[in-house]
Amino acid sequence: MSAVADHRERGTERRPLLLSYGALKRGTLWLLGACSGIVLIEPSPYEVAFLLALFVYTLTGIRFSQKLLPLAVLLLLFNIGGLVSLIPWTEDGDSVRFMAVSLYLMLTAIFLAAIMAEDAGGRLETLRQGYLFAAWVAGGAAVLGYFDIAGLGDLFTLYGRGSGTFKDPNVLAPYLALPIVYGLQRVLTGRTGILRGLFLISVPLAGLFLSFSRGGWGVLVGAMVLMIGLSFLTAPTARQRARIVGMAVTALVAMVAALLIALSFENIRAVFEVRASLDQDYDQGVTGRFGNQLRAIPMLLDDPNGFGPLRFRWIFNQADPHNVYVNAFASYGWLGGIAWLGLMVATCYVGWRLVFRRGPLQQHAIAIWSVLFVLILQGMQIDTDHWRHLYLMLGLIWGLAALPRTTSAAERR
Repeated sequence: MSAVADHRERGTERRPLLLSYGALKRGTLWLLGACSGIVLIEPSPYEVAFLLALFVYTLTGIRFSQKLLPLAVLLLLFNIGGLVSLIPWTEDGDSVRFMAVSLYLMLTAIFLAAIMAEDAGGRLETLRQGYLFAAWVAGGAAVLGYFDIAGLGDLFTLYGRGSGTFKDPNVLAPYLALPIVYGLQRVLTGRTGILRGLFLISVPLAGLFLSFSRGGWGVLVGAMVLMIGLSFLTAPTARQRARIVGMAVTALVAMVAALLIALSFENIRAVFEVRASLDQDYDQGVTGRFGNQLRAIPMLLDDPNGFGPLRFRWIFNQADPHNVYVNAFASYGWLGGIAWLGLMVATCYVGWRLVFRRGPLQQHAIAIWSVLFVLILQGMQIDTDHWRHLYLMLGLIWGLAALPRTTSAAERR
């Protein structure tokens, strides 16, 4: 070998491995999505992944659009109300941690909204892939736990219902709705074949079903109906609308068939019949879920600072509000409650405008908004103010809405 060739070979061997900022940012964003479904421990891997993503994106600069000010201001007022409400309870560790989590979730929503200013399509796709991975892990764990495979029943179930990598089946189920809706949308619009699409949503769908969460089932059905309707209304051609209808019917038949097969197992059918009832014992009476909410309202109207973070359960015999709007006034006072109501109204305004905006990101917006809007409605039935995936979708919708409107060539003609 010549000296020149030998020199080149040695040079090649000594060349350092270069990692672009773009690849690093995509990697941390994928990790953020992939960790979003593991919340059995506190702090969860999602918290660590968020801090890493925040550090990486801060190094290269984050642009904050003025259009995100309503989101930031309303979330800040919401948390200021909670901090004021916390003052009499600063010695209660649970209340302090509750407010710390609220402040952290506020940062995640604002961060996710801000990073959509650059390469929104690529970042959304990266997050979607990471989220799908997390959904397979969480859904798969729920399946393993429910059938007690390898003795995992105690770890991945709660009260005989699949909880997967979540502490509560009622949080696992709504979490799994987004990747399922995304997968179905890709089938309807022709970006994924029906067999591959149904395979990709199979494990998350099984996990959601085995959670036996009435609220989760409702979120999925409502979000799928809304996504199909919006996809049909915004389809540019009659041929695409016909495909959406045909694929929706095919997917519905496949899901019904899977449900009938599942219900053929006695142990599944027995739990399903109990959970499918709209009338549960803990909802009934003056001290039931809805009775406690009604009793709390006049008390909250007389107390501008609310009960204090997590104090509702001590007033109403260890029961949580099970209503995010009641909880906003109970844990965050009048200031926080009004700010939360204002944030939900403002989000509905920007979300409904966004899904009818033509552009390459419209399908992403439709999938995310279909789930987020139903979660906003579900807040009447459960406390959603500490759900990480709610803040993730909240940030993404506001971030997409803040992007400048682009006009396609077809629209200009």
